[in-house]
Amino acid sequence: MTTNNNAFFIGGEWHAPTSSDVITVVSPNDEQVVGHAPDGAEADMDAAVDAARQAFDDPTGWSQWEPSRRAAALKRLADALDKRAPQMVQAVSSQNGMPVAVAEKLEAVFPQILLRYYAGLIENDGFEETRPGLLGGSTLVTKAPIGVVGAIVPWNFTQALAAFKYAPALAAGCTIVIKPSPETVLDSYVLAEAIEEADLPAGVINIVPGGRELGAYLVSHPGIDKVAFTGSSAAGRNIAEACGRLLRPVTLELGGKSAAIILDDANLDLATVGEQLFGATMLNNGQVCYLGTRVLAPQSRYQEVVDTFSALAGSLTVGSSLDPATMIGPMASARQRDRVESYIAKGKGDGARITVGGGRPEGLEKGWFVEPTIFADVDNNYTIAQEEIFGPVLSIISYRDDEEAVRIANDSDFGLGGTVFTADHDHGVAVARRVQTGTIGINGYLPDPTAPFGGVKASGLGRELGPEALSAYLVQKSIYL
Repeated sequence: MTTNNNAFFIGGEWHAPTSSDVITVVSPNDEQVVGHAPDGAEADMDAAVDAARQAFDDPTGWSQWEPSRRAAALKRLADALDKRAPQMVQAVSSQNGMPVAVAEKLEAVFPQILLRYYAGLIENDGFEETRPGLLGGSTLVTKAPIGVVGAIVPWNFTQALAAFKYAPALAAGCTIVIKPSPETVLDSYVLAEAIEEADLPAGVINIVPGGRELGAYLVSHPGIDKVAFTGSSAAGRNIAEACGRLLRPVTLELGGKSAAIILDDANLDLATVGEQLFGATMLNNGQVCYLGTRVLAPQSRYQEVVDTFSALAGSLTVGSSLDPATMIGPMASARQRDRVESYIAKGKGDGARITVGGGRPEGLEKGWFVEPTIFADVDNNYTIAQEEIFGPVLSIISYRDDEEAVRIANDSDFGLGGTVFTADHDHGVAVARRVQTGTIGINGYLPDPTAPFGGVKASGLGRELGPEALSAYLVQKSIYL
């Protein structure tokens, strides 16, 4: 069924767009139109920022509420989203190709988990403390919301990554303007309906979808106090430059080219560890920034690792993202499929060997599908081992010992995720400590809401999730007593 939407959620109401431009959402499964939404213009964004500013500056409004009152509102929003979980799954999967089996576990539940987590953090928080000083007095340290937040959300995990931003921002007392990606706008209307039901004050959350130009406008808008962005490293550099000139705080969660290090004692029985291997390397069709798309294999077991991942990739059900049996859905857009296919061609041209996949799956003439692809005999200097592909493509690289494995893992412009697979937990942790990355898992990878998430090097600045994310939306003030 085609969904049509003709307004923006601004100031707690539905506002007619100022432009006649329209975003047309096309299904990655069959290339049919699944919906339309207005394309935001600068005047629409002005209205959204103004609404957020009025809500923040209201002397009796959101920023001034007792933390327990904000916590109750966050819980109401979580409850409203719970009711819409099936609707959200369909909206997300029909737009970006995320298998519904993945969307049901993440997009349908993770925002609510975060809302309730941050509600719990602030319920009994006075947002101030008195510290004894070293010079004879004491200091009252207060924490106040930073202000109006501009949040730019990508198309791969549209709702989860939006909640990475709005859950801690709202808990801190900030108001927010969310700019969804033009590839995924329909699910934002489901979120807006939940916000209405939760009865959040007008202007606390505002949503205006649009393209890169509108995102750049939001980043530099004079009414914005902080920017939170998830997306490519190239776009992140531009945002960092703009925020640097403005001395505007910014959190950037960017790209990755993480290493999945298979130690020489790792269990490679797919019946036992197949789910963990898949989740760490090919989840969501490979369109995940933290995935371990460089698989580092010990020379002594290199062929076994190649065979294991080849068998895993060859066993994955490829099909419509709306089919519950699908494990690998389509790429989110025709442009994204072209990108992935260009990297596959580059890998072959550089001399890497495809063991499985490499083309388009048979029987799926419509839709933007790519076969899960495994490259063996990859040198870490190859383009496919250095640049983010963002598709179901893995490069298997040989190493001699732990020292070389760590060196190869760190020989990257990125540092976001990673996994160490081993039968020796302590050994795995010792290796993980040496990898230059913001996050890393042992025998699996799954970001936890309680722990900081983010990258080093070209993978970003700042952290989301955990108490650290809440702190990023607060300003500390010292009052010397």
